[in-house]
Amino acid sequence: MKKVLMGSALVLTTAALSTAALAEAHNTTACLITKTDTNPFFVKMKEGATAKAEELGITLKTFAGRIDGDHQTQVQAIETCIADGASGILLTASDTGSIVPAVQQARDQGILVIALDTPLNPIDAADATFATDNFLAGELIGQWAAATLGEDAADAKIAMLDLGVSQPTVGVLRDQGFLQGFGIDLGDPNKWGDEEDDRIVGNDVTAGNEEGGRRAMENLLALDPMINVVYTINEPAAAGAYEALRAIGRENDVLIVSVDGGCPGIANIADGVIGATSQQYPMLMASKGIEAIAAYAKDGTKPEPTEGKDFFDTGVNLVTDKPVDGVESISVQEGTDRCWG
Repeated sequence: MKKVLMGSALVLTTAALSTAALAEAHNTTACLITKTDTNPFFVKMKEGATAKAEELGITLKTFAGRIDGDHQTQVQAIETCIADGASGILLTASDTGSIVPAVQQARDQGILVIALDTPLNPIDAADATFATDNFLAGELIGQWAAATLGEDAADAKIAMLDLGVSQPTVGVLRDQGFLQGFGIDLGDPNKWGDEEDDRIVGNDVTAGNEEGGRRAMENLLALDPMINVVYTINEPAAAGAYEALRAIGRENDVLIVSVDGGCPGIANIADGVIGATSQQYPMLMASKGIEAIAAYAKDGTKPEPTEGKDFFDTGVNLVTDKPVDGVESISVQEGTDRCWG
């Protein structure tokens, strides 16, 4: 930016300041608070936020829970961001209801709070939500599983491997979407476990990791060793479920479906571990979130939701190499080209 002195006045010869310069001029600080810093989904989210913050000249501070469900650490992170004078916070909440008072404290201080991936309860407790349509993500794998089974779907024995007991959450959305896609009547769509369809063997929680998936699968197999369909909250849980099935020699006759679209998960589709997954895009969520904070720091503009939805939809695709009629999907190769982690 060229500076020309004219008497005592300073004239800027650039036509307009770039977004980066504006961010720097405002000394913008943003915070990213994720559920953990080990899950590949959140690792990639951090990469997306970091890259965009560097591009726009924003100072980014990152925080994470010690494990999925570590609510108190996230509250402490919000308090730190408030004390640091952050312009905006990007948050993937472990407890979507209990975090609301801390979020409100931040908003009361003029901080823009954007929920990433996981809507708060209620959703308008945050200024905006940037997320996958998680209900649709579940619905796609439910539709695919039912179509793959064909007439046998009527006699399916389904294991539901969820995230945790906290409801409603992103895990509830995926769970309920899967059931609706499979053709099962829902109870209260804001929680799992109240359905009355006899095809559901049971629900168990995984904490979204491989060990949790293995343990939950073992628990449900103890209820019914002839389970033949497994819904999993994410691909690490799916990998654990597969190991439990392999331990009893049933890894080849059970259909496993999942959500996330990380590179290890897509590789597991190619290897036959998972039949199909719904791929979401955490880098896009985070980078768009940083852009929104930059705009807010500039002139107070807040992001708008996608038309017809109460959040900004960052997209989802079903990934499988066994496509079915009536369910749009992309191939494993296409999924590999778009994957993360």
